[in-house]
Amino acid sequence: MKHRIVVLGAGYAGAFAAGNLARRLSPADTEITVVNAVPDFVERMRLHQLASGQDLAVRKLADVFAGTGVRLHLARVTGVDPERRTVAVTGEDGDGELVYDTLLYALGSSVAHHGVPGVAEHAFDVTGLSSALRLRERLAGLGAGGTVLVVGEGLTGIETATEIAESRRDLSVTLAARGELGAWLSPKARRHLRRAFERLGITVHEQTGIEAVEPAQAIAADGTSIPADV
Repeated sequence: MKHRIVVLGAGYAGAFAAGNLARRLSPADTEITVVNAVPDFVERMRLHQLASGQDLAVRKLADVFAGTGVRLHLARVTGVDPERRTVAVTGEDGDGELVYDTLLYALGSSVAHHGVPGVAEHAFDVTGLSSALRLRERLAGLGAGGTVLVVGEGLTGIETATEIAESRRDLSVTLAARGELGAWLSPKARRHLRRAFERLGITVHEQTGIEAVEPAQAIAADGTSIPADV
């Protein structure tokens, strides 16, 4: 009987892991199944580009795994039973169950609200395809002079702020950083980053934690109000 490997999620981790396993293991001895909710490979690290209005090339997972022997099962995972070694799924064909010998859990992460009031109701994110498209629609409907606040000074925050500022020069873009902008970068990289922010006209509020999000503003820990249509 073949060893059954089930990979949950076909993002970067799941897709690459499944492909590597298929290349290294004999199809005579192993059976690899990838479970994913959508048929397309989502380039999560480029979703900020999609949100800012760029059109990204779409790759079908069926094409990604073509010729590898990897089986693609389009469904959403609803549960895992490690004692029975089964995965419960639901899809177009209804509810079902997959049996595994080895399970690789690569369903990825989601946006962290950190308990900040108003984030779930009023804020946007670029952690998934649907949320990036939602932000894209909101930005497209935002007129000249609109204000955009990006909270977070990590790579995603920096890339999102600069992408929006570069593609929509008619908007006012601000970034709120809990610490120092680019503190984790080398001195040369920090200088380059600051020059880029200055060139794009991005306002930076350092040492600024956001304590609440409202429909048209965000409230910092010191009580300061930062205008934000988005």
